[in-house]
Amino acid sequence: MEWAHWRNLCLIGLSVSLLGAQLDVPAEAGSQWQTLAPGMDIKRIQSRQPSMVGDSRITVLRIDPGLWELEVVGIAQTGETEGHAARDWAQKEKYAAVINAGMFEADNKTHLGYLRIRDHVYNGRVNSYRSVLAFDPHEGKKISPFRIFDLDSARSDMQSILSDYSSAVQNLRLIKRPGLNQWAKQTRQWSEAAVGEDREGRVLFIYSRSPFSMHDLNQELLAADIGVVAAQHMEGGPEAQLYVHAGETELEMFGSFETSFKENDQNSMAWPVPNVIGVRPRKTSTH
Repeated sequence: MEWAHWRNLCLIGLSVSLLGAQLDVPAEAGSQWQTLAPGMDIKRIQSRQPSMVGDSRITVLRIDPGLWELEVVGIAQTGETEGHAARDWAQKEKYAAVINAGMFEADNKTHLGYLRIRDHVYNGRVNSYRSVLAFDPHEGKKISPFRIFDLDSARSDMQSILSDYSSAVQNLRLIKRPGLNQWAKQTRQWSEAAVGEDREGRVLFIYSRSPFSMHDLNQELLAADIGVVAAQHMEGGPEAQLYVHAGETELEMFGSFETSFKENDQNSMAWPVPNVIGVRPRKTSTH
């Protein structure tokens, strides 16, 4: 969501198109992961406390960063004047999965918080958001290919992160390592797209069309059998998206409900967004 209506939320779906083969994703909270491709699995979580809208299911796409690499792309880099829906970004850039890269300014272009992908700096300003997603270790660094850092933890300042990684995405924090809910209870809720890390260092793309407060969503994620240890908010409301095209499976998911902005579940199309995180196979496995 862009800055103007996020500010109205005090700073602080599942509409799914199934294209191609039917994906039989289990609905039960304790269901097993289903493999879409080597190193890429999907799971549906049925929330313990139902949302007031929709099916109350949370989709989690688990990605092995040793087999798949992350990349940020946005219109500041491509030179375009308008963004694209996640599906269009994926088809344009040949990604297997796409999720929002984070909230953006009223110019519909500038990412809120620090954002760098390799040699391209989208926004060099570090703000007060305490979560940084980092990937692309510098050559010779024997470190995890993906990590979510807490900027209020020891030795986790932006300078030290960038000394190890060439790509970093700063966003609002949802869950602090090693699995601490950082949001107080509140009445505001929205459809959500988030990125997390599990205890094995794998990437979690998290999406829910059914709206939750972020406190309640965090509680659902921490109680689910996904091993989440850290997570950051990528987008909320009708702009929240997750697109997956792996093997014979193609899923397009986009949000709707957002308190004080669009308080219904009627959104029927994916909105264009200026910046996304895409996933493509690694040419050489890091394992």
